[in-house]
Amino acid sequence: MTPAIPGFPDISISTDRLTLRSLDETDIQALTEMMNDELIAAWTPVPTPYTEKHARAWIGRDAPARRTAGRGLVLAVTEFLTQRLVGILYLHHTDWRVRSGELSYAIAPWARGEGYASEAVLALAQWLFHDQKFERLEMRTAADNTAAQQVAQKIGCISEGVLRGAWIARSRTEDGGWADMRTDLIVWSLLPEDLEGVSEHLADHGGFTVYSDWN
Repeated sequence: MTPAIPGFPDISISTDRLTLRSLDETDIQALTEMMNDELIAAWTPVPTPYTEKHARAWIGRDAPARRTAGRGLVLAVTEFLTQRLVGILYLHHTDWRVRSGELSYAIAPWARGEGYASEAVLALAQWLFHDQKFERLEMRTAADNTAAQQVAQKIGCISEGVLRGAWIARSRTEDGGWADMRTDLIVWSLLPEDLEGVSEHLADHGGFTVYSDWN
């Protein structure tokens, strides 16, 4: 008999500067604006243009369905003091038998360079390892997305290799449109033991803002 797949709880995680929580209708406008950013459109498969209709469907239907079915988790990342939307985190490709999943994120243009991505990803990874008993997390970064690679390195991820020609990024054309561009993916893994000493290392090297994290 196949064991039932558990759903994820509706969580809220706090860090020194951030709150991670479920998206809600108050995020629709900010999410729509963020997802229309050039770099997010270039490095993610987000629809272009991204409309309020897309945001409403993601917030009201798709994200809750993934969470309750245990297929993934979508969280808003907000500033602790202002509650302004900093970005989103997305756990997907969840495998409960292996206790693994893949982490992706996007950061709003105004919030880049503050180390918010690494702070948020680390907080979610710690929760998944401790509360959900996950044993492995992955991040996959496009070969030219050096900022995302820095985020992976900063939280303790280990590079495992390259998937050649495994991703379609996008680049602007002369007429202002978008053209698909095949690129390699670097695979990063994170195990519970990889987090040992990460917090101390960050404290000794200037905290989360050492690296930029534009996407």
